[in-house]
Amino acid sequence: MASRLNPYISFAGNARQAMEFYKDVFGGTLVLNTYGNFGMQDSPDAEKIMHGMLETDSGFTLMGADAPPGMEPDFGNNISVSLSGDDAGELRGYWERLSGGGTVSVPLEKQMWGDAFGMCVDRFGITWMVNIGAQA
Repeated sequence: MASRLNPYISFAGNARQAMEFYKDVFGGTLVLNTYGNFGMQDSPDAEKIMHGMLETDSGFTLMGADAPPGMEPDFGNNISVSLSGDDAGELRGYWERLSGGGTVSVPLEKQMWGDAFGMCVDRFGITWMVNIGAQA
């Protein structure tokens, strides 16, 4: 298998809902494994997500999990997930679903560099940037 780089998002107990939401947004195949699946059946965290992976038909891979017991996530503004390309219909569809129920900080519209760009925080607190390349 070739090396790859993809986002891995930590959640504070709502990884299942977030990963199912992203599956609704992007489609694809979602695999969720709980702490209980990996030997912690008697733990209060047995039903939390130890590892989730969404692989889409567009070639995206997004991973996520609930923070392990004793390691609560430190949510900061130091990372954004970026989507870009030239398929305006596809990217606008992602934008509509990601920004729905979230907060738009930059509306998806033409910018000074010629592309359409928008930025939002989804309902799970994840920052997304969408850039649609200008048509030649």
